Amino acid sequence: VQLQASGGGLVQAGGSLRLSCAAAPARTLISNNAVAWFRQAPGKEREFVATISWKGGTTVYADSVKGRFTISRDNAKNTVYLEMNRLKPEDTAKYHCAAAYRSYAGAGTDEYRYWGQGTLVTVSS
Repeated sequence: VQLQASGGGLVQAGGSLRLSCAAAPARTLISNNAVAWFRQAPGKEREFVATISWKGGTTVYADSVKGRFTISRDNAKNTVYLEMNRLKPEDTAKYHCAAAYRSYAGAGTDEYRYWGQGTLVTVSS
């Protein structure tokens, strides 16, 4: 099973990007489980960004992105999104989506079983 993150790119500070996360070949891996976004900047540890429960009723954000990022899901499309607004240079990182094997998971990396390769987001000042 692979998770595919897409939508990264180069954007100026203050700009926006929308990341997408889909699974192949087990597409229901997304729709049946909690999914989170993590990010890892060069030379830094992987950090939690946001998580969403399997029906989308519960979302949790890192303080650093609260009010700027929105995590959402479309289970009919087996896709989770991360809408990123008012981007800052410190948001520059490779963004990974991860799926837990249960309906809700928190901010710990060990709570997620499946990981993708990630998509690079670069925010210029």
